Amino acid sequence: MTFRYGIDRLDLDIVNGIADGTIKAELCAEAIARINQSRNNVEVMATSDKAIYGINTGFGPLCDTQISPAETALLQKNLLITHAVGVGEPIAKAISKLMLITKVHALSQGYSGVRLEVVERMLTFLELDLIPVVPEQGSVGASGDLAPLSHLFLPLIGEGEFWHDRGTISAAEALAQHGLVPLELQAKEGLGLINGTQFILSHAITALTKMRYLLDLADVVGAMSIEGMQGSGSPFRAELHQIRAFAGNVEVAARMRRLFKDSENMASHTGCARVQDPYSLRCIPQVHGASRNAYYHLKELAEIEMNSVTDNPIVISSEEAISGGGFHGQPLAMVLDYASIAAAELGNISDRRCYLLLEGLHGLPRLLTKAGGLNSGMMIPQYVTAALVTENKSLCFPPSADSVPTSMGQEDHVSMGSISGRQLNQILGNLEKILAIELMYAAQAIEFRRPHQCSDIIEQNFALIRSKVAKLEEDRLLKPDIDAMIELVKSQAFTVNFALN
Repeated sequence: MTFRYGIDRLDLDIVNGIADGTIKAELCAEAIARINQSRNNVEVMATSDKAIYGINTGFGPLCDTQISPAETALLQKNLLITHAVGVGEPIAKAISKLMLITKVHALSQGYSGVRLEVVERMLTFLELDLIPVVPEQGSVGASGDLAPLSHLFLPLIGEGEFWHDRGTISAAEALAQHGLVPLELQAKEGLGLINGTQFILSHAITALTKMRYLLDLADVVGAMSIEGMQGSGSPFRAELHQIRAFAGNVEVAARMRRLFKDSENMASHTGCARVQDPYSLRCIPQVHGASRNAYYHLKELAEIEMNSVTDNPIVISSEEAISGGGFHGQPLAMVLDYASIAAAELGNISDRRCYLLLEGLHGLPRLLTKAGGLNSGMMIPQYVTAALVTENKSLCFPPSADSVPTSMGQEDHVSMGSISGRQLNQILGNLEKILAIELMYAAQAIEFRRPHQCSDIIEQNFALIRSKVAKLEEDRLLKPDIDAMIELVKSQAFTVNFALN
């Protein structure tokens, strides 16, 4: 397929496909016409005697100061260089690339008034893999992501840096190497570029992509732990979830039933005297399902944002530009905070299952080793999951609940959504490590249920674990094992997608 910027609708898979090169994207004639018409409208308003915010006035608290046409270019340049004040480490190159892609799509809808030349230069950057370096800190998510977007677009005017090999290169040098001349921005263009939520949005896209896999993996991990504990399959029966039919719960329960299908190990203890399992086993559909519901909410809102115009003012005609708050990050900030809690809870319940597997219940040896005393077995990795769970709890403070006024009170309520996006991705990074350790524990527990076999999917994932980490017989250095498990999780090597019949 070929995606048409400004015309077609982005979703999570399409935006990732454009980013990784598996989906082609282009400016079609219809989008070009929209861009040019919007630009013509701006040029008419720029020469008007009427003060029109962002087109012939200053910005923020200077919105009532009219600027002459002769000063327009300098004003736009000053806008970029004065707002490019981000600090901290750079965000990942992949996130900067998503910012470019989503900004091109927004500008191409024909409400922003930038010249076609500006959009085409952004597409040239993408084509040449010239991805700007953007610091991670400095956005309050109010007039959009002003500081990050300013850094993203400094290279348009020959300032800033691009990623290059394993380091960076000055924009001026990179442009010269490719025979590109820095652009001189015109009326409205600086504002059209740096107003917007693309920093928040690109963090949401990154988080959604990772969270989708981790939600699926969490179900597989939980099923493996149940196999190791020889827990009950009854809590996953369809009848139970049909009468409390939250979408995520129903989906998780169905996945669990498939994960136990034809399991010799599950069948081997159907007549046991145990009545109920602890919540960390029994309530997987409710907990994992609630996190899945939060994921769906974030995905829904992020896909609306992917297809929105979020700069200011919005150019309606040659006589009207509406100044509003379409750049405010609150719609994403709040749901990013919700998703952070959801991701943290996946780690919380995983840690509890790790602890449960160590207690020596239902035929398992304490600490998952037969040689306890002399050997500590699997005791200490749970310390790591406990630490990571607590770190994630500390990251669940909702930045969207805070607001610090900026811009001399003009921006007196801000979203802090950039922090929400960054925190969610930190939590997901910790969750990868927690699930990796539970996978190691579950595989060790399953060893004590042999010769009974588990389902085909669980056996496939068990074999993958054993290809990297051997059964623990006596104490050994576990750090290499943990690192190997984390790498398997990060590389998304586990089988987590399967038909439910």
